[in-house]
Amino acid sequence: MNSTIELLKSHRSIRKFTDQPLSRERLETLIEAGQAAATSSHVQAYTVIHVKNPTNRETIAELAGGQSYVATGGAFLLFCADMKRPTEAAERTGARVVRGMTEQLLVASVDTALMAQNVAIAAESEGLGICYIGGVRNNPQQISDLLGLPDHVFPVFGMCLGYPAHDPDVKPRLPVAAILKEDTYSDDRELVEDFDETMRAYYQSRKGGPKDTNWSQNLTPLFDTKLRPHMREFLVKRGFEMK
Repeated sequence: MNSTIELLKSHRSIRKFTDQPLSRERLETLIEAGQAAATSSHVQAYTVIHVKNPTNRETIAELAGGQSYVATGGAFLLFCADMKRPTEAAERTGARVVRGMTEQLLVASVDTALMAQNVAIAAESEGLGICYIGGVRNNPQQISDLLGLPDHVFPVFGMCLGYPAHDPDVKPRLPVAAILKEDTYSDDRELVEDFDETMRAYYQSRKGGPKDTNWSQNLTPLFDTKLRPHMREFLVKRGFEMK
């Protein structure tokens, strides 16, 4: 197994960081690595906001569900899906731009995720730790107003970034046999049941403190309620009409 694969398989979410700041040079290098990711038709439908203002970081930490490390990590980045830049660029060439298509929403969201994952891998290769913050979608309008995001731009997730101050265990993943199927979709219930036992053992022995649960039980709060029902209305107001 080569060093790149070893790095990828060693990912952990880091939620405690030292006080050591990231230099602007290092941050720009990470962003350049992010830009090297695949992008649909070279659209590059993303913008990254480096939130430096301490008050804004504290506000976002609360809006994202009280995640204090948003305010205290070495850096906080907000990854935004951005269809403003490419559609306006096309319009300036004389194109009769059609906005609000569902495919534009998908392209911008996927582009943003691919770019961010490159940033994450690059950061971890430099000894940094990261933690994605999906909680920014708890209050996307307030965060958009706070940071001046225009129409056709929306926050997909944040990322805490910095030098790790703890060493959490690597969390197990589903077995490859459950994910990689041949020719057709096949049932994987037994594999999931086995994985639940793997996760129960992990939670009972992990460094961060034991708890009695498993993978399936942890999914319950994500699917027994309407999670973030405000997102559709918010996206439509931002110009992603999903036509």
